[in-house]
Amino acid sequence: MKKSVSKAGASLRHFLLAAPLALLGPSFAHAQAPMSRGHYLAIASDCAACHTNGRDGAYLAGGYAIQSPMGAIYSTNITPSKQFGIGNYSLEEFAQAVRHGVRRDGAQLYPAMPYGSFSLLTDADIAALYDYFMHEVPPLDQPSPKTSLPFPFSVRASLWGWKLANSIVQSPYVADPRHDAQWNRGKYLTDGPAHCGECHTPRNLSLAPKASAYLAGADIGSWRAPNITSDPVAGIGAWSAQELQEYLQTGKTVHARAAGPMAEAVEHSFQYLSPADMAAIVAYLRTVPPIAEPGVTAPNFSHGGTPAPFDYGAANARRDQSLLASTASGAVLYEAVCASCHHSDGKGTADGYYPSLVGNTTTGQRNPNDLIASILFGVDRSVNGHQVLMPGFDGNSLVQQLDDQQIASIANYVLTHFGNAQASVTPKAVAMVRAGSSQVPIAKLADPKVLAALVLAGLVVLGALVLAIRFAIKSRR
Repeated sequence: MKKSVSKAGASLRHFLLAAPLALLGPSFAHAQAPMSRGHYLAIASDCAACHTNGRDGAYLAGGYAIQSPMGAIYSTNITPSKQFGIGNYSLEEFAQAVRHGVRRDGAQLYPAMPYGSFSLLTDADIAALYDYFMHEVPPLDQPSPKTSLPFPFSVRASLWGWKLANSIVQSPYVADPRHDAQWNRGKYLTDGPAHCGECHTPRNLSLAPKASAYLAGADIGSWRAPNITSDPVAGIGAWSAQELQEYLQTGKTVHARAAGPMAEAVEHSFQYLSPADMAAIVAYLRTVPPIAEPGVTAPNFSHGGTPAPFDYGAANARRDQSLLASTASGAVLYEAVCASCHHSDGKGTADGYYPSLVGNTTTGQRNPNDLIASILFGVDRSVNGHQVLMPGFDGNSLVQQLDDQQIASIANYVLTHFGNAQASVTPKAVAMVRAGSSQVPIAKLADPKVLAALVLAGLVVLGALVLAIRFAIKSRR
């Protein structure tokens, strides 16, 4: 393999490639110190979040359903099983899969695997990862469900053109000599192993990341990955370095609480990174060029800071009203299912275990998807051996299921009283979040009527082109 760091950046090579071996604690139940470099990189790359099917799933044996606008994409077994995993992969074949999205048999991998980001991994880190997967991960002869997307997305070969047209695959990271070692380490981790841009960078019509809107925020399935540029209003520019590092490692700070995919990243990855690497990521993020958002005039965490005086008597009276009717007001529903934890004034508990809804990024965003998803699916993350759990009201937990109208009523009550009053929620918006994926134009290609119309239009254009060519030939005679 070729060297991936230029001579100009050679002075930074040692810091960039030397991943720490000692962590804050073991990543998984079977992990033991000292941790190998490859194991650390697997944690930094958050492999377990997708390739392990839930807390009770077999480690790295795949089977996790990643929801996309085109359908469910199932993660694969990446243990060294020779029958169902990657046990037959050579180092070069492993590098092709991780960095280029090409399987050992030549088939293209769906971009649920963030190979666009992993293409930045250095040769040394690819080799370390390979060594970890082949020699430290126990092989598990367990098949994962096959991904079966509708036509035309079932044609994996088309991904070759998609990758080429959008420059998805990049060259391994080269240290920028204009910046110090900490900045370079932070950029490498952010853009490479941690693949932050896969969620936080919006995508174009073909679902490729928009380089011009790097880390400016995007919808990811049911959730909203917020703007994490250095913009002080729309992004994280008003956060202190300590607040950012605290949030990444614990999933909570005075401004926000991690839920959904971010909670998974904290639980499986960020909480175990070394203090030096966390500081590097934070230092880099604070230099990302700011990108403002239209209509956002104040930081998300600044909303609801001075709510109107609260009528506790009226709130207590509402607790006795019926929850069963979909037509119940947001105030009644809030008192029935939310106030016992978040309190009637929305300020949560004094110790912060039940977070305040006032001054909270989730309730302060103009895009309310995170609020809707939190109510529907709840919050579940474990950090440093302590679980934070909020039940969801989508019908998959022990608490009562709420319909789309009820969820919308609660969300609007929260937004009006404790958060960003400019945001609003409709039952249709709740239904879309409940469905688990955002509607994007390209997904409509799977609709047989749309596909037939496109094919017909193509044939018409082709026919017109043939007639034009024939007419031109006759005219020259």
